[in-house]
Amino acid sequence: MGFEHAVIIRDKTRLEQLTERFNTKAQARFYIERSGADFDLYEEEHRVFYTGLRKLQDGLKKELKYKVVDRSFLPTYLFNEQELVIVVGQDGLVANTAKYVNDQPIIAVNPDPASYTGVLLPYSPATFKNALNSVLANTHKVKTVTMAEAVMSDGQRLLAFNDFFIGASSHVSARYRLSFQGESEVQSSSGIIVSTGAGSTGWLSSVFNMTHNVNQYFRPGKKHRQPAMDWNTNHLLFVVREPYASVNTQVALGFGRINKNDHLHIESHMAGNGIIFSDGIEADHLEFNTGTSVKISMAPEKAHIVV
Repeated sequence: MGFEHAVIIRDKTRLEQLTERFNTKAQARFYIERSGADFDLYEEEHRVFYTGLRKLQDGLKKELKYKVVDRSFLPTYLFNEQELVIVVGQDGLVANTAKYVNDQPIIAVNPDPASYTGVLLPYSPATFKNALNSVLANTHKVKTVTMAEAVMSDGQRLLAFNDFFIGASSHVSARYRLSFQGESEVQSSSGIIVSTGAGSTGWLSSVFNMTHNVNQYFRPGKKHRQPAMDWNTNHLLFVVREPYASVNTQVALGFGRINKNDHLHIESHMAGNGIIFSDGIEADHLEFNTGTSVKISMAPEKAHIVV
């Protein structure tokens, strides 16, 4: 596997985002300090990020030419097989990037190990060169991550590294028909979550936490169980949030396991505000209103995180 150059994917620091929001750094400081927060923490976070980024760039430029791409350009950036993909940021940036790079290996770097746990970020700026050398020598190992895909009836397609949300963009109830493994029912709920193994410790786990708390009322002392899924597991889990039973809506299909040859079929009954998004990125979404349907299943693509 030969790489001609590298692309570094990064996100703006919180200090940069605040400066954009308030036009100047001085105005951002005034706002933060007036609210009682410590602006110095934002400056230190910014300093640590750029120290790590420069260290990574210094090591990289001795081996490959590179360019830096902001997270906001990911949906329109065209990756090619000759680009080595390097992500510098938090876990969510790795998840967001993986959906656009096909099967290429990703070197994920935690720019601030003292602040970020970095479940998806096995390397730091200090150890990054080890990953780079192994990839260039084609001796690297990867952790494979199963992803999910949503295919709309009009042909639009969206991938998820962690999870999908299907529902309404506001706090009103979502209305739809859900079909799975030969069963079908009309539902009204606050939306559906479909989770991969990588996402099972995120949004899906919060639903399990809620269920456990409710169970404690009826069955005190019952042991709490979290969904245990490996990143490369060959199935997805779906759960319907807060389903409402009425004369016209049912609640039997509230949870399920989507295996390799299965798919979850959902037909929208929402006149407006229907939405499908992945990995918490609402800006990169598909509209899901009356007249459209979606099939959700395991994606043929896999994410490959260098470890």
